[in-house]
Amino acid sequence: MGATVVNESPFVLAIDVGSSAVRAGLYDARASLVGGSAVNLAHGQVIKGDGTCVEDAIQLAELVEDAVDRVLGNASVNARAVAAVGMASMASTILGVDASGTPVTPIFTYADSRTGDDVAQLRRSIDVDAAYQRCGVMQHWSYVPARVMWLRRLQPDIFARVVKWVDFPTYLYGRWFGFDAMRTSHSLAAWSGMQHRKSLDWDTDLLSVIGLERDKFPEISGYDDVRVGLTGDYAARWEPLRDAQFALGVGDGAAVNIGTGCDSSDRVAITVGTTAAMRTFADTALGCPLPEVPHGLWGYPLSRRKTLIGGAFTEGGSVVKWCSEVLQMPDISALSDALGGREPAGHGLTVLPFLSGERAVGWAANATASVTGLRASTDGLDIVQAMMEAVAYRFALVAELLRPHTSADRAYVAGGNAMTGSDWWVQTISDVLGAVIHTTADEEATTRGAAMLALHAAGIWRTLSDFPSTIAKTFEPRTRYRAVHDAGIERQRILYDKLVAQ
Repeated sequence: MGATVVNESPFVLAIDVGSSAVRAGLYDARASLVGGSAVNLAHGQVIKGDGTCVEDAIQLAELVEDAVDRVLGNASVNARAVAAVGMASMASTILGVDASGTPVTPIFTYADSRTGDDVAQLRRSIDVDAAYQRCGVMQHWSYVPARVMWLRRLQPDIFARVVKWVDFPTYLYGRWFGFDAMRTSHSLAAWSGMQHRKSLDWDTDLLSVIGLERDKFPEISGYDDVRVGLTGDYAARWEPLRDAQFALGVGDGAAVNIGTGCDSSDRVAITVGTTAAMRTFADTALGCPLPEVPHGLWGYPLSRRKTLIGGAFTEGGSVVKWCSEVLQMPDISALSDALGGREPAGHGLTVLPFLSGERAVGWAANATASVTGLRASTDGLDIVQAMMEAVAYRFALVAELLRPHTSADRAYVAGGNAMTGSDWWVQTISDVLGAVIHTTADEEATTRGAAMLALHAAGIWRTLSDFPSTIAKTFEPRTRYRAVHDAGIERQRILYDKLVAQ
């Protein structure tokens, strides 16, 4: 029999609002998941061929609240000792609410690409490079400014009803604590593409360009600006949380880095869930200049002392899902076994994996997926292999841009459902990067990161690394395949220049 796990109080409730599921669980004072407390509730966006990718705010809010109900029910006696609540969310969400806090728009996600014309207009109206360094992002349909311009242009009646623009966690906290005290975190404000990196307030130049006053957005504060005192209905519903400290929500990327122990420049997080990203934290001492954001990546402050630098893709596990549905391929675990005996890049295909458009590193609003080199002998396994290798090649581009912001002895730590489900994919990324990759033993690193941030915000932890994450496996790069993957990266670059770069 295995040893009995003894959880240490106080406890925190952590929530992760991902793009495909709401996950939540109770964590103890060491950020260990309390057995039997976790829940995983699936949801999804409305996706259409015109680029629509939205979700109903009230329905998703009710799903999150159902998850909280279930965790408290599962946790039984431990729920009485909940000291804090933390939340991470899929980033770059935005919705408009009226004076009562009622949504008048759906949640627009990072993947809603209908604002391409407005992105082009915005880029013509600003000094793109200056705005990039001020706000840390290349203006793109993932971010809020073009979304505001799009809604004003095409749906002026709805636009006129919007009293405030908020991210989804801020909307949730408005429901739970009252909309007159709305706050958003530096992390989520940064993901809007509108936060000035130095002042950590809304960027006045961008506000002027899109024609909105500052009061159209919530106040910005640190994630450790906790809220206590649920409103009447929620206080009665969640009695164990009446005195809990609710830390402000953060972007899921920041939470993953914290949850995998990648909280400084000597560790780089690689995450592949539905989407994919590579990120590191740059520590900024008080009074020192902010790190320059490499062109092609983004820089999102978590606090005045930590900036998350990295790149994200709309493609990750989504390419496997697409192959499973369209090409009738098996799930990722079975694919990993099937791909294990195949020669890397032996299919002769070159892929641009932009099934939902491109973010890092080119930020091309017009990018679509392409597969070249198809022959009569090409089969479905060839295509899925080429798709997954193509995502690995995008990681190589980000890694090169990140290099100046990481230490020479940097370690790569991989997490996310797609990573834990496919040793083949982790090994391929290791081969492509020519670097050792560790996988985390924590299956829900994002939720754990939200728990760690809540523990720190509530003063239970002194630092964000009081109890580091543990490593499950280590993958060594196979140097004999480096040349074939370097050639694959170059073929992808040439195809990109021909089909996407203008």
